[in-house]
Amino acid sequence: MKRRAQLITAALLVWSCARPAQAAVREGDIVFQTSRSAQSQAIQLATHSPFSHMGLVVIRNGRPMVLEAIAHVQLTPLEEWTARGENGRYVVKRLRDETILKNPKNRAALEKAALSFAGKPYDPYFEWTDDRIYCSELVWKAYQRALGVQLGPLAPLKSFDLSNRLVQAKLTERYGDKVPLGERVISPAAIFDSPLLEVAP
Repeated sequence: MKRRAQLITAALLVWSCARPAQAAVREGDIVFQTSRSAQSQAIQLATHSPFSHMGLVVIRNGRPMVLEAIAHVQLTPLEEWTARGENGRYVVKRLRDETILKNPKNRAALEKAALSFAGKPYDPYFEWTDDRIYCSELVWKAYQRALGVQLGPLAPLKSFDLSNRLVQAKLTERYGDKVPLGERVISPAAIFDSPLLEVAP
């Protein structure tokens, strides 16, 4: 419990210093924001984190794009992606071991793995399959499959804080009376807290 409180405090401190405007990013960086979607508040409450959406940076013709899972998995210009978030603020994280993505073969493998999900529909049920994909699942699977890097632990749905009425209402809306409490999920908060990542300077 103490460890979790420390992580929440750290996330909030980072969020208070989040970038209000576009900053330099690298291929493979991971960006986090507070989404203004209908489910954002429920995700924040369930995970005790301000971060409810995330994506992976891909550079196209020198322009930073964010590969994200919304209606479908798609590339979105970074400036457009940030504008959709609360107050245009976002946090950039990258691997602590910078040597991994300094290798061109690793960068290419990561991009290939990530883009293999392009066009797949968004998964509102947070199922651990490749048929539909949600935002944190997209980033986790890309890193794991391309580089063997696991950015945070998967956890059963029942391990999240489901006590708030807003969270319960969203679960009922999605699942009715058959909430899959054992379903393994990777949350934006779990990836944000990964010790393998650090906030980009």
